[in-house]
Amino acid sequence: MTPGILVAAPRSGSGKTVITLGLLRALARRGVRVQPYKCGPDYIDTAYHRLASGRAAFNLDSWAMDEAMIRNLAAQAKTADLALAEGVMGLFDGAAATGASGNGSSADIAAALGWPVILVIDVSGQSQSAAALAHGFRTMRPDLRVAGVILNRVASPRHDAMIRRAMEQIALPVLGAVPRSAALALPERHLGLVQAGEQERADEMIDAIADVVEAHVDLSALPACAGALPSAASPGTGWRPPGQRVALAQDAAFSFTYAHMLAGWRSAGAEILPFSPLADEAPDPHADAVWLPGGYPELHAPRLAQATRFIDGLRRHAQDRPVHGECGGYMVLGQAIIDAQGQAHAMAGLLGLVSSFAERRLHLGYRRARLLAPMGGYDEGAELRGHEFHYSTVVEQPDQPLAHVTDAAGDAVASTGSRRGLVTGSFFHLVAGAA
Repeated sequence: MTPGILVAAPRSGSGKTVITLGLLRALARRGVRVQPYKCGPDYIDTAYHRLASGRAAFNLDSWAMDEAMIRNLAAQAKTADLALAEGVMGLFDGAAATGASGNGSSADIAAALGWPVILVIDVSGQSQSAAALAHGFRTMRPDLRVAGVILNRVASPRHDAMIRRAMEQIALPVLGAVPRSAALALPERHLGLVQAGEQERADEMIDAIADVVEAHVDLSALPACAGALPSAASPGTGWRPPGQRVALAQDAAFSFTYAHMLAGWRSAGAEILPFSPLADEAPDPHADAVWLPGGYPELHAPRLAQATRFIDGLRRHAQDRPVHGECGGYMVLGQAIIDAQGQAHAMAGLLGLVSSFAERRLHLGYRRARLLAPMGGYDEGAELRGHEFHYSTVVEQPDQPLAHVTDAAGDAVASTGSRRGLVTGSFFHLVAGAA
């Protein structure tokens, strides 16, 4: 069975994403087939994982997914030599309430799959105390095994030696000590890293990161740390695609799609027909459904407003076939997007939503949605699980609500989505649902 490890950290900002990318590329350059994973709801990191490894990266989420789904996705590594998952936030951080099989923490995934943890510790501003921190993380949950640590942002050889001696006292292996380096940085924006597809030199940046990681981490020790991958659970009924032929928007403005969702659609027999709104392409006229994923349409609002073939194609399709938009896709289905400068840009007008970035406000968290109307292959009354993550505010939302939506604690949230005829949209990103 394919062995696996999970790269985690005590907190966000410790450098686990960069270290993970370096490990993926460095191992791939040595001929190791590595299957990447990302804990939690994240589109951007997985795109970098795919670029670094050459394999599609899958998300694993214990709040939104049940154990069977997690195990089946982990089984995607059966054709690889090693499964390598990147954690989310700190190792034990998750929602206040549990979901399908846990609270969404990286620790849940490691425990469920039996994958040992490699802890990336930002040691800037500390020395021997890093060992106390690692010892606490190692003993927090008896069902987890912390197999070793990678020290990040080490200031000097003396700094490295002091921490290693402290780690020896608690018998915790140091797998590497990565110095501070300008190469270990990726551009960011408000939703996280700038997307891999927007970086002309992304491949070069990953190579530079891998050079540093390979020089300072014992890559040969990783397989020895890994745990065996459990067998897949019994296959479920699978995903319900929104149609037999799905026109899927895919470009820099519409890039937030989960690999496991697309794989689920294909396994259910659906054909995916990609098109680019930014290139003013209309959805395939023979498609049964149109799906507009999230992304950054606000950065391309003037161009989208002028994409007449795209908008006319959407309107024709919506006359007799379903159209759905998630987050950014939802905003494009609305009347207008108001950009950060307060300028309004007319959109498709298939829904009455007017969204604005003139006054940014973070909307973030897990979501449960009970549909009040059919959506994307799911019937009225279906219970869906996902997340919301955006900075836009709603100026107008005159249509009927799409769903009753609650947060992880069960409290109702205002982001209910909208429906009008065969058109539906929501700020809710779908992760899993009853099929």
